[in-house]
Amino acid sequence: MRNLSENDIRYQEAKRMVKRIKGFYMSAFIYVAVNIFLLFLNYEGLKPGESIWHIEYFIVPVVWGVIQIFYGFTVFFPGFFLGKNWEDKKINELIDKYEDRVK
Repeated sequence: MRNLSENDIRYQEAKRMVKRIKGFYMSAFIYVAVNIFLLFLNYEGLKPGESIWHIEYFIVPVVWGVIQIFYGFTVFFPGFFLGKNWEDKKINELIDKYEDRVK
């Protein structure tokens, strides 16, 4: 194990990333558990001869699954959506725009 102090920026960044990954894994676990439970409830509530392949049984898992995918991208590929330095560039752009208006 590396000898990094808690004040080291690399340690703080790694600690923050581990916290984000842990949050994603907990969210993914809850997603799977809740959807298995919902599938079980839907299956138990079926009338004889009724098919489980109804759209209303899959709306929640599909929408929530898409949200999980985007959440995973933000955790594991943080610069994927808007780029790594997008915020800094946008801040500088807005500051320049404001300074031009004030002059």
